[in-house]
Amino acid sequence: MLKQFLPNEHVKSILDISPEKLVEKGIKGIITDLDNTLVEWDRPEATPELIQWFKAIKEKGILITIVSNNTQARVSSFSNPVEIPFIYSARKPMSRAFKQALSDMKLKREEVVVIGDQLLTDVLGGNRLGLHTILVVPVASTDGIWTRFNRQMERFLLARMKRKGMIHWEE
Repeated sequence: MLKQFLPNEHVKSILDISPEKLVEKGIKGIITDLDNTLVEWDRPEATPELIQWFKAIKEKGILITIVSNNTQARVSSFSNPVEIPFIYSARKPMSRAFKQALSDMKLKREEVVVIGDQLLTDVLGGNRLGLHTILVVPVASTDGIWTRFNRQMERFLLARMKRKGMIHWEE
């Protein structure tokens, strides 16, 4: 059961994910969360560093789709200026939005990574479909009310995984 919540990789920031290494692994697409993965949940636009990362990803021919549980207004106001397709009100960890992103990108599961800051939504959702999952440290230390509940559950799950020797990174 715990394996469903175990990411394949863990990084401090999405900016630590190398486009070159993704290409070496045969990755052609990224499904990424928005809030606290790409930017703080209350930041309306991409940072200059993130814009550069998007550019580097696109230059390697890797497709990106933002999959967020947030509203259309929030996700579109972030995504449209950086010209990244998105799916809003995704209801992660349910599979529908992940399958839609795969279909929209016309890619196979083994060609796509899921990047997110939450075990209970991003990692679980990606793992349920057999996608490669990368957990990032949240970019903000504050969260919305539902996410605060999820974080408590995550701390419990991470502690259990650590005790069982399933994870080897520092939090």
